[in-house]
Amino acid sequence: MHNVLITGGAGFIGQNLVHAWRQLRGQDRLVVLDAVTYAANLRSLEPLIADGRIMFVRGDVRDAALTGGLFETHRFSRVLHLAAESHVDRSIVDPEAFLQTNVLGTFTLLKTALDAWQAWDTIAQARFLHVSTDEVYGSLGPADPAFTEASPYRPNSPYAASKAASDHLVRSFVATYAMPALITNCSNNYGPYQHPEKLIPLMIIHALQGRPLPIYGDGSNVRDWLHVSDHCRALMAVIERGQCGETYNIGGGNERNNRDVVGLICDILDSAFAADGTLRARFLTCPAAAGQSCRTLISHVTDRPGHDHRYAIDAGKLARDVGERCSIGFEAGLDETVRWYLAQEGWWREVTSGAYRIWLDQNYGFRLAV
Repeated sequence: MHNVLITGGAGFIGQNLVHAWRQLRGQDRLVVLDAVTYAANLRSLEPLIADGRIMFVRGDVRDAALTGGLFETHRFSRVLHLAAESHVDRSIVDPEAFLQTNVLGTFTLLKTALDAWQAWDTIAQARFLHVSTDEVYGSLGPADPAFTEASPYRPNSPYAASKAASDHLVRSFVATYAMPALITNCSNNYGPYQHPEKLIPLMIIHALQGRPLPIYGDGSNVRDWLHVSDHCRALMAVIERGQCGETYNIGGGNERNNRDVVGLICDILDSAFAADGTLRARFLTCPAAAGQSCRTLISHVTDRPGHDHRYAIDAGKLARDVGERCSIGFEAGLDETVRWYLAQEGWWREVTSGAYRIWLDQNYGFRLAV
């Protein structure tokens, strides 16, 4: 049994990880720390909080007094650090917030954990997993081989740079202090509870509302898509079976360009509406409700600065050394995801109100159609 701290546990990947951990490792004690910023949502965690299956703490990973107090109270032997600002477009508008959370927050948590484990003389039994991104590697050309753990760091956005810096901090703690830490770099996640500023939920919700589907540039940018449940299983495997000091890339092996992803979302929605009259009655502004294709909503907008053209992950090391492989194909996973958002209208309507609406207007309102 372990006492486990999951930071950022109210975010998209975090809350999926909390549920997966509870299902697969029910004997562990779980503490979730989250600042509950715009991208967090506690709705899916409320049943676990109410019946005591997890302890939830609202707070900032930069708060050394708070994190230190949590370590003293709960004596964590496992830390999974997911708390991060993660949206590239927001990092272009407000890069300082990304440096504060992603760099200073990671440093504070590393030092808190190290100090506690050294004081308790438990460092040999402890594990610290830092969850990062493939964006630290920069961009690939069309024919380039996929990123490996040996790929050089070439971040092209303030977000990617902040995550690269936090990765380097973790490595420095391993080399200098023998910190029992591991790093994972994942490809683009998708699935239930993803905040609607991200590509897939944004397109689903806009289509349902009959709003334009804004694709950056010509839509040829390629991403390797990873279902969040595959990612969570890989994280649980790495923290237990991975070797401290090592990095493991986690990818879905599903390369798709943005144009094709949006088109596939439209096709799934068109098919769902054609087979279900209740959907046509619920979402009257969706073109599919009138027998038209959602593809009519696709709109190309000016590209964002520093937009990486292609990401691809070689997850061979994860399979060889940890025995974990991602198994969910993109088409099946995307179909499941679209149907989740169709069934969770109350959730996404709540999330897309207020501050989110202001952000959406700020980010896309100035972009010109091309």
